[in-house]
Amino acid sequence: MDLYTSLVSSYLFPLHERVKRHDTVALRRSMEEVQWWPAQRVAALQRQRLHTLLKDAALHVPYYRDLFTRIGLDPQDGQSPDQLHRIPFLTKALIRTNTDALKATNARGLARFNTGGSSGEPLVFFIGKNRVSHDVAAKWRATRWWGVDVGDPEVVVWGSPIELGKQDRIKAWRDRVFRTRLLSAFEMSAPKLDQFIDTIRAVKPRILFGYPSALSHIAQHARMRGIPMDDLGIEVAFVTSERLYDTQRRTIAEVFGCKVANGYGGRDAGFIAHECPAGGMHLTADDIVVEIIDAAGQVQPAGVAGEIVVTHLSTHDFPFIRYRTGDIGVLGTSPCACGRGLPLLQDIQGRSTDFVVAADGTVLHGLALIYVLRDLAGIQ
Repeated sequence: MDLYTSLVSSYLFPLHERVKRHDTVALRRSMEEVQWWPAQRVAALQRQRLHTLLKDAALHVPYYRDLFTRIGLDPQDGQSPDQLHRIPFLTKALIRTNTDALKATNARGLARFNTGGSSGEPLVFFIGKNRVSHDVAAKWRATRWWGVDVGDPEVVVWGSPIELGKQDRIKAWRDRVFRTRLLSAFEMSAPKLDQFIDTIRAVKPRILFGYPSALSHIAQHARMRGIPMDDLGIEVAFVTSERLYDTQRRTIAEVFGCKVANGYGGRDAGFIAHECPAGGMHLTADDIVVEIIDAAGQVQPAGVAGEIVVTHLSTHDFPFIRYRTGDIGVLGTSPCACGRGLPLLQDIQGRSTDFVVAADGTVLHGLALIYVLRDLAGIQ
């Protein structure tokens, strides 16, 4: 860590978070301690926090107060995980219909958010300061796994109009202080890619952050132009928001001369899992409960694929309890070699909408078609 990064990480960023009334620094320190707890102790913490969330939801959230009364669930009864399994799933349609009823009556400082709508109509929801603090702390912990900290030079390749529309003076000043450069993944013509390569070479970032498709596209362009990018001291490329394919991982790693760290989450579901240097996709189990369900809604054991359902334990102001993500994944069956007690997400197979259903009901992953098409003459 250089002197400026140390200044930002230890003083400027904590001050920034304090001004925003976020508890990010204390939470990150706590999370860095919890990650080394045995899995059983992590699970006990998870049960305790879940119990608190359900009690608060019953007291302060109209939607869940009415729902719990209707199904006869009393969170005061104890910390049994069976309580969670009795609660009906939360879907995007339910959130749209019950947006106001999902707001806690004691919520303060709720901020409006929405998804990008890549899988359909954008979802509008609300987030309180506590959840923001937890999400930022979880991401901060994960970047530090790779020896990168807040304040290290960073290039972000992003395509969401939510971010790209916020380039006001305050954010521009903040990005300069924290040494972050934002490049638009919505503008990736050949001239723009040339500019991106020049910017990355000028910034010499320690970290790249963005969509795997965008970073691999820039890497391929640099390779085509014959411009070396592996001499900049880039430590790691964080990729998220899309499935990371093996070819993309290899291209990014080879061209930029760095490691590639896969991340999984979303605006709605939160920061769900991130890859550690040992290769394990660790669930943010101190903040999020992850279930895998089949088509009938039955919870599946580790090692079996199904839809990912999440309960975010820091969403007291606007609860996400048993929220269906629409993503397909598999929970891990063994611990990670790194020694962290956080459980693993063994595989992320893509969205439920990324599958082909044959006339006889057989479900095929979208890659099944790719493997056929790529071997046909005339198709690149």
